[in-house]
Amino acid sequence: MSVFKYFLSASLLMLSMLGISSIAQAQDAGTSRLFKVPSSGVLRVGMTGDYQPMTYRDPKTQEFIGQQVDLANELAKDLGVKLELVATDWKTMINGLQADKYDIAMSGTSMSIARAKTVGMIDSWGMNAFVPIVRKENVDKYKSWDDLNNGERTAGVTLGTTMEDFIRNELPQAQVKSVEAPGSGWQEVLAGRVDYTISTMIEASALQQTHDDLVMILTEQSRNALPMTFLVRIEDSQWIHFLNNWVYLKKTSGFVDQVNKNWGLILKQ
Repeated sequence: MSVFKYFLSASLLMLSMLGISSIAQAQDAGTSRLFKVPSSGVLRVGMTGDYQPMTYRDPKTQEFIGQQVDLANELAKDLGVKLELVATDWKTMINGLQADKYDIAMSGTSMSIARAKTVGMIDSWGMNAFVPIVRKENVDKYKSWDDLNNGERTAGVTLGTTMEDFIRNELPQAQVKSVEAPGSGWQEVLAGRVDYTISTMIEASALQQTHDDLVMILTEQSRNALPMTFLVRIEDSQWIHFLNNWVYLKKTSGFVDQVNKNWGLILKQ
């Protein structure tokens, strides 16, 4: 093959690939929620409504309220559309996305390798982590995790949870009192039957608002960092790209921090 023919063939191949790429992008533009949502005039957001202060039901109105609801309202406003909150649950959340029941799931979900294989995850809006919860009068007893990992201390935890695994692996010297659900470690702390429990910073933020005797400690030494995210369909690259930029802009503008403050939400820095 002559040099001229080689370059001609290469050029045609490149043009063909560019054409295919353009067609794929055009098809993506036609099906991406980045274009379908403004066209429909509605942003559908899947929420569980069971994770205070992320998303839960107002006891009086039964309407969704919470930090994630405020973020969803802001996203709908920036897209120039109305917000529709769609009830879902943790077991079927990803299935709901795949079945096109909603455009995005916002329920205080954390990132994981397993989820990354099946669903699109947006850049993290904040970092959750594990912290101890104690009675307020006992705060001064604990200066570090070593003070918890002590045979004279008893940790309360719900049987079969990741917190139980964490305590047994990371705090092996402590005594452990496991309780069956719906019992919980924080209820054992509140009743004075154990010294502490382990929870996430998000749950602890809510608990210390609703129970004056409880407080999270060692927030600057929190463990098991959990990046928080929103979930979307894995194949919608343009929607994912837009949402990644939206999260970045809302974080850098201070909007996310203000919403967190409004809900008393403390996260890992």
